[in-house]
Amino acid sequence: MIVRARAPLRLGLAGGGTDVAPYCDLHGGYVMNAAIDKYAHASIETGDALVELHALDGGVQASCAPAALDVAPGPLQLLAGVYLRISRDFLGGARPPLRIRTWSDAPPGSGLGSSSTLVVALVAAFAEYFALGLGEYEVAHLAYEVERQDLALAGGKQDQYAAAFGGFNFMEFHAGDRVIVNPLRIKDWVLAELEASLLLYFTGVSRESARIIDEQSRNAERGAAEALDAMHALKREAMQMKEALLRGDLRAFAATLQQGWEAKKRMASSISNPMIDALEATARAHGATATKVSGAGGGGFMMFACDPVDRIRLARALQGEGGRLLDFHFNPAGAVAWRVP
Repeated sequence: MIVRARAPLRLGLAGGGTDVAPYCDLHGGYVMNAAIDKYAHASIETGDALVELHALDGGVQASCAPAALDVAPGPLQLLAGVYLRISRDFLGGARPPLRIRTWSDAPPGSGLGSSSTLVVALVAAFAEYFALGLGEYEVAHLAYEVERQDLALAGGKQDQYAAAFGGFNFMEFHAGDRVIVNPLRIKDWVLAELEASLLLYFTGVSRESARIIDEQSRNAERGAAEALDAMHALKREAMQMKEALLRGDLRAFAATLQQGWEAKKRMASSISNPMIDALEATARAHGATATKVSGAGGGGFMMFACDPVDRIRLARALQGEGGRLLDFHFNPAGAVAWRVP
């Protein structure tokens, strides 16, 4: 039997960082994000006697007896982590021989939630393979626990829920791992105008989000005034972003996007750097009305808003800086899995 799954990557529009503990446990977090038509993929098929793991885009593979599988750090850690968690929670500790392959439309450290989205795709694939009957909340929560508890990888909660649900969502994060996902019904003309107004630009520099998130978490834990004020501002801006999208106020959307970026830079010193500052200045000089680095910061993808009539000149200016643009559309669908005859 062969099962495949895919889960959508996401754009973090506002509130990113307030979904990270301890802030969300102490104060509650709000995040506004949107899924796009780029994916993390997983494929599972029945094996012979071994567990075979293969990260296709990284060209890394390994195989071993099921009993010998562990979660050593490395490019196959996420695959092993999901396999072992499914074995423990749903199979009574049984470890069946399987071939597990993954790949992603975006590199790790891109800021589009690629690592967490890959875990969601894996959980969805396992849920289909073993007919576990998991809903979106259950898939997202299980993926979160694999990453944050089993593998002790630093990060927040929004990526798992964005990948599981798809679409535009206003998310609430509360103490005790309580999450509420509020899907938004955005008018078609607003979606079309947003797609015409936004450019997604890969800087060519993938960053290690865990280091940035660790600094952010330490700042929240010790109550660093500037970082805490910035997180409170990000929460407010997530509410403002939701209202702007529902009203179709694109000027307010761009203003909130920029305000969120200014607040985010105050959360940790490594979120911005001279390269990002220079790209922002170039974009501003060529029609950008707002800038935001997607994800934790430090590199990866940057988002720029502009008047659609300025899109071509902005794109040309950014391409002259050595990175590349990624075409995308918004995606209403969340994680899906299917069986291949």
